[in-house]
Amino acid sequence: MKKLNVVIAGAFFLLLSMGAKAQAKTGAEYFTGTWSVLVKGTPGGDSKMIFVLEKKDATMTGIVKDSTNTEIAKITSAELKENQLTVYFTTQGYDVNLVMDKKDEDHTTGSLMGMFDAEGDRVKATK
Repeated sequence: MKKLNVVIAGAFFLLLSMGAKAQAKTGAEYFTGTWSVLVKGTPGGDSKMIFVLEKKDATMTGIVKDSTNTEIAKITSAELKENQLTVYFTTQGYDVNLVMDKKDEDHTTGSLMGMFDAEGDRVKATK
């Protein structure tokens, strides 16, 4: 009888552990890394930018690169919420912001200046 109780308890805990999922990343943990962002419908056509983001102290910092991997701006400030990051930077003489909303683990949606749709993909490091 004791063995049966142990087997049943073991099976119960096994089922519980299989049902538990790892918590999804949020906040700085989610947005840290390199993101390829396509901004659609700008006056100059669609624009691809690379955002290299990192967490320093309590804030997000980073740089913006163009499609040729040349740095075009430093992020001047950032506002971080649980599933949203707004980064501010200056490019071509204009102060602009990009809002990135978490879509899933490797994709974001958002907008540049609230006028142009943006889609972001996490750039995974190659081994």
